[in-house]
Amino acid sequence: MTQRPYGLMAEFRTPDDLMHAVRAARRAGFTRIDAFSPFPLPDLANELGIRTSIIPWIAFVAALIGAGLQYGSQYWMNAVDYPLNVGGRPLNSWPTFIPSTLIVAILWAGAATLLGLLAILRLPRLHHPVFSVHGFERVTNDRFFLCVLGEDPLFDGEATRDFLQGLSPQAVREVPA
Repeated sequence: MTQRPYGLMAEFRTPDDLMHAVRAARRAGFTRIDAFSPFPLPDLANELGIRTSIIPWIAFVAALIGAGLQYGSQYWMNAVDYPLNVGGRPLNSWPTFIPSTLIVAILWAGAATLLGLLAILRLPRLHHPVFSVHGFERVTNDRFFLCVLGEDPLFDGEATRDFLQGLSPQAVREVPA
């Protein structure tokens, strides 16, 4: 029994060629594809169908939790646990609690965004199968790559290779599992 490869990777010279290939792969019905580029391509995420709507919610919920804990701890310390009446000020002096509450909310949102993004992207990843593809190191300089993953329902070794060859790439290589 042969092990199914991680996928097939096509190498392109220009970002326009990569965008054309991604659109063609989506039209052909491939759903499990990935693209690699030396710089961000604005429309690539939309073409790949990547949604990032969970990240703002992670930040918002973390900010609310952080702000609630900070405000609650200040209230507890100043109004309940050790109340000090200095100069007749109120024990629950909410205007003085607001600056530190906002700072802590921002810090919690930032930390949760970082941790959430790392978890979603499954990072840090010390090795990825595409690293073993000959020539993939050029993705950091001047090459663009499209990978059709082996777990795609339409993936068939020869048919997928023929499809990718039809997009006029520099090369089509198998990504070992």
